[in-house]
Amino acid sequence: MEPASPPSNLNIANALTVLRIAGVPVFGWLLLVDDGQDVSMRVWAWVAFVLLMLTDRIDGDLARSRNLVTNFGKLADPIADKALTGMAFIGLALIFDHWLFWTITVVVLVREWGITVMRFFIKKYGVMPASQGGRIKTTLQALALGGYVLPFELWDNTASDVLRWITHVLMAGAVAITLVTGVQYVRDARVIRREALARQG
Repeated sequence: MEPASPPSNLNIANALTVLRIAGVPVFGWLLLVDDGQDVSMRVWAWVAFVLLMLTDRIDGDLARSRNLVTNFGKLADPIADKALTGMAFIGLALIFDHWLFWTITVVVLVREWGITVMRFFIKKYGVMPASQGGRIKTTLQALALGGYVLPFELWDNTASDVLRWITHVLMAGAVAITLVTGVQYVRDARVIRREALARQG
């Protein structure tokens, strides 16, 4: 029986990943029109953000269910995710221009890209799977960023004020879990490397 041939890089899951990467500058432009003070464009930016985030879930499900997992997808998918959330963090920091949001942006992006780079280096020793905490982090980040993309601060009503405070709480939770899971991933990577070296020795 011949072994199954590896899936082609030209598949629907990878196409969605590429679409997500291509959509990042479009989302950034919608978000930053008129320095983020255009209400209608902020709403369109939110629509774009939600649709692009949905492609992350869809392409992963398609790749696993249809055996479309490729090395290209493994590389491009986290890059697409980090590019989208990075654009959202930086764009929102430019809009709000507050030291606290800039601090959150720098801390989160250093953690996100740092762990991504670490995954590539640790890959030769073993696979470091995504944790449940990592998935919760991603969900909280998406909800919080989506809340900030919507122009709650430009809508002068009680409902938008309440939703803005809910968004603050979601972001606080996202940052906390981002830092905790970052420490956990570093610890796991050290264990994987140590065990791999022990087996080689």
